[in-house]
Amino acid sequence: QVQLVESGGGLVQAGGSLRLSCAASGRTFSRYNMGWYRQAPGKEREFVATVDWSGGTTVYADSVKGRFTISRDDAKNTVYLQMNSLKPEDTAIYYCNVYIRVDQTNYWGQGIQVTVSS
Repeated sequence: QVQLVESGGGLVQAGGSLRLSCAASGRTFSRYNMGWYRQAPGKEREFVATVDWSGGTTVYADSVKGRFTISRDDAKNTVYLQMNSLKPEDTAIYYCNVYIRVDQTNYWGQGIQVTVSS
């Protein structure tokens, strides 16, 4: 059974930093691209960042480019999102994501709150 568990969220002042972690279990995740999404109040869930299976290719939403860094540690089955220079508009629930083709299923974590105060 695939499980994704996020941690590391919280309240931070504008300009501050947080590091989110996503602990994955139930598969050999080194085979899959992993991603982060977020959903702000009253808005749809949106893409934040993704890292490919090798860790060599990353893609970011324009809104976070240059401030956020996604990485992975396959020995720990963990994906990270380092968030720097946080802005109030980064306030959202952040979700870890993996699409597993053989299951034809998009898996999500339970989400973790990030709040940036101005």
